[in-house]
Amino acid sequence: MVGTKSDRSRTTLAHRQLGRAMRDARHAHGYTLEQVAEALEFSRSTLSRLELGQNEKVKVRDVDYICQFYGLPRDQTEYLKSLVTQSDSKVWWQDFRSLIRPGFNTYLQLEVVATGLHFFQSLVIPGLLQTADYARNVEAYRPTDTREEVERRVALRVQRSRILTRRHRPVPAEFLLHESVLRTVVGSERIMSAQLRHIADMGTRDNVSIRIVPFIAGFPAGLAIPPCILIDFPHEEPSVVYTESAIGTVIFEENDHVERYLDIFDALRGAALEEQPSRDLLRNIARSYQH
Repeated sequence: MVGTKSDRSRTTLAHRQLGRAMRDARHAHGYTLEQVAEALEFSRSTLSRLELGQNEKVKVRDVDYICQFYGLPRDQTEYLKSLVTQSDSKVWWQDFRSLIRPGFNTYLQLEVVATGLHFFQSLVIPGLLQTADYARNVEAYRPTDTREEVERRVALRVQRSRILTRRHRPVPAEFLLHESVLRTVVGSERIMSAQLRHIADMGTRDNVSIRIVPFIAGFPAGLAIPPCILIDFPHEEPSVVYTESAIGTVIFEENDHVERYLDIFDALRGAALEEQPSRDLLRNIARSYQH
């Protein structure tokens, strides 16, 4: 779990992913840290910090050099090098940093490199599916924000959603939405009608799966589940789970935590309507809002 101060205060998730990959590659060859350090002329402490994700000044050329030593495939090497450059390069949401709540910047970094996203939402339409009008009304509930800040937050959400619709490698995304999300009126019934039609249309895309967990399903996972996102990565990097509340965010990385969330998602899938009945329900509720 990310956020414990004792051993991870000086690390980032990207550096820990890099370190895990370096450690796995070394173990696959049966090398000790001392053997690799001697062969590559690095200090043992440098390699140890790299594998623990605690080296804050990782150089791309060093990662490339180590990957070549381990004989890693070029595409995996490029991915691992990208983990180093993420924190140093200007990202597209740089201009929105002042508007991003604490913790969400980490999620955006993960979203950029994700190979799959799995959402469960029981409170509000996920940002990647929101229309501009819906997003505008969600953001308008913050009394301290100016109109300009609201519009910039809306622009951020709209720009993020392009990862689902871009021509080159749109991200596969699964959305499990509780029926309560569809019945909660945000803004107006007119806005909700347009929002639900948009979700139904997005569900027809090859890379997007949208299924509704109906009221009659009760609590399929055995308890009330807060909103969460399961994030997949390339090259068999372990998935992580992102959750948020009104006062902060948590990212779960440990295997047992992620496995628990995988079980939860399986239970939710088992209770959800199939895709076509889900689209039918979305459009039926949209029509009811129109009337």
